[in-house]
Amino acid sequence: MNSKERFSNRVDTYVKYRPSYPKAAIDYLYDTVGLRPGCTIADIGSGTGIFSKLLLERGSRVIAVEPNAAMRAASEQTLNGYPDFRAVPGSAESTGLPDRSAAFIVCAQSFHWFDRAAAQTEFRRILQPGGKAILIWNTRLVSGTPFREEYEQLLQTYGTDYKTVNRRNISREMLLSFFKDGAMNEERFTLTQEFDFEGLKGRLLSSSYIPLPGHPKYDAMIKELRELFERNNRNGIVPFEYETEIYWGEV
Repeated sequence: MNSKERFSNRVDTYVKYRPSYPKAAIDYLYDTVGLRPGCTIADIGSGTGIFSKLLLERGSRVIAVEPNAAMRAASEQTLNGYPDFRAVPGSAESTGLPDRSAAFIVCAQSFHWFDRAAAQTEFRRILQPGGKAILIWNTRLVSGTPFREEYEQLLQTYGTDYKTVNRRNISREMLLSFFKDGAMNEERFTLTQEFDFEGLKGRLLSSSYIPLPGHPKYDAMIKELRELFERNNRNGIVPFEYETEIYWGEV
């Protein structure tokens, strides 16, 4: 499947069930990395605008670059009330933005979809001198509790190409090679969502590698999800826990 079209039929569940990002992580970007009100930030692979919204709330100007028309439309519907927001069609490899037009680039939950070499060339073109690129993921914890491990096994069993598109395929060596030598900085934060069964089901279906209704494996998958929830919920809730990873520096 074309990676730029993968989420076209999942926009609603993505908007409703995907997490935002910890306040502490956004504070870190503004207090330590150097983001500031009024600066121009290119949000590359901006999706439905989850991260763009957090930047706009801090007073920054955001150019959201997103190749998927359905996701881009969702971001416009949510964020067009912000005068400093603009969404444009484009990709990490070909943003369509002018040379040296961004003080910072952010890539939230998107870098693992990029052609890294082409994106690096494009980022160098559009960043202002001394500008930084920031790569961010909410990385779901997959071990340490029965729920985490059983949910991960469900994805391994039913995900159509889960192993191929997993964010964990981006190694530390790949990250280091994307930035200038010795330029990569990193920080981590924690984040938790809490779901009832319908929320857990929605979070599952927001993933592009998960079968949708009508797929031969869909009913068996939802049955197993229900059983997993019944085994692991406490007072009707299961925790969905993440480590928010930030990597940043000059490219």
